[in-house]
Amino acid sequence: MQAAGGTPLTGQQPGRRTPYRHRRVGLLLGVAVVVITADLVSKVLVVANIPQQTYVHVIGNVFMLTQVRNGGAAFNLGGTSITIVFTLIAAGVVTYILRAASSLRSTGWAITLGLLLGGATGNLIDRIFRAPGPFRGDVVDWIEVTRYWPVFNVADSCIVCAGILVVLLALRGIRLDGTRTIRTGQASQAGQASQAGQAGQAGQARQADAAAEPDPEPPAPPEQDYPKPNYPESKLRPADDGR
Repeated sequence: MQAAGGTPLTGQQPGRRTPYRHRRVGLLLGVAVVVITADLVSKVLVVANIPQQTYVHVIGNVFMLTQVRNGGAAFNLGGTSITIVFTLIAAGVVTYILRAASSLRSTGWAITLGLLLGGATGNLIDRIFRAPGPFRGDVVDWIEVTRYWPVFNVADSCIVCAGILVVLLALRGIRLDGTRTIRTGQASQAGQASQAGQAGQAGQARQADAAAEPDPEPPAPPEQDYPKPNYPESKLRPADDGR
């Protein structure tokens, strides 16, 4: 049970935080590398095998493969007129994540930032190296789910998953450094539980003290009032000898 906000979730000692941080950073970079590799390999295969504006129907019109060049943001939002702006935004996201990794202690945040870093980097590579020119390149999108959903790629999917995880981690109050924020309702419940536990312990202590005390001595029985003998008065007086 957490007593106050900012308490480490794992209860680790300060001297052991550096190895844990290195593991979380390693997890972040590992997830990012997997995402970047999957995104690049899939785009290379799509460009080599699927001509632009053609479709490979995997499951009818529900799931299709195609090749679309996207100059806007994820899901082709924003159009091609401000491609350089999206390039700068992606570069800023990558820089921020790398700087935030210095205080990373949470496994959940490591996975989330790894997905975000891999997705942003995958699309940034397209922005830098693809036509029509450096930092103005179009992103290759190739996954289409029904005709009503914009075409996307692996990097876009990972960015969306990272956004969902950010919301879930924020709702649970988990921070980058592995601490958790306790809300007012949770704090009051924790206080009530603590008070109930203290009251129970006090009651048990009183019962233990009462059991340890010796039993009081029973009171002495009252003296019995025996009745006087019913003798005649003449027998109780001394004899009159006439003197």
